[in-house]
Amino acid sequence: MEKSLTGEMKIIEEPKKTLAMHPKKFAMWLFMASVMMLFASLTSAYIVREAEGNWLYFELPDLFYYTSAIIVVSSITMQWAYFAAKKDDAVKVRLLVGITSVLGVAFLVGQFMAWGDLVRSSVYFVGNPSGSFLYVLTGLHGLHIISAVIFLMVVLNSAAKLRVNSKNMAQMEMCTTYWHFLGGLWIYLFIFFIINR
Repeated sequence: MEKSLTGEMKIIEEPKKTLAMHPKKFAMWLFMASVMMLFASLTSAYIVREAEGNWLYFELPDLFYYTSAIIVVSSITMQWAYFAAKKDDAVKVRLLVGITSVLGVAFLVGQFMAWGDLVRSSVYFVGNPSGSFLYVLTGLHGLHIISAVIFLMVVLNSAAKLRVNSKNMAQMEMCTTYWHFLGGLWIYLFIFFIINR
């Protein structure tokens, strides 16, 4: 409250503080939330369908163990690239984002080869629902990894043009967050498959 020159009391309102978030970051978080709900619903459906019986149990391809290691290593290289960007080390950013991209492609190739192992073990997309669920879940995750590799290429291009630095981190932060999210999602799926196979 404040007194005016005429002696009247006036209420002065404090300016409202708003939490600001980059609109693209906000959109990305909404997208990741929807992806999480999609995979949560699919894994819930998997558990419900498995409980109904007529379920084929099979060994997971060994390649899933290797691709899991690849995705963990790629998260380390991506985080390292993020730290390099904060220190304005453009050469290291390009190198590490490039390595992360290669590891992302290696993950996709490994997953595709794992599908070949499943077919050789007589686990098909059409047939028993256990195989169908596995192909759908790994395939959907693979599609998201493809989108993330494309994002990595965009960041790599920006880094080559020196547009990724400590004063311009939005794109790098978004890419790093998305990559870690997809890595964590794969580890969740992999553990889920081990427990529910």
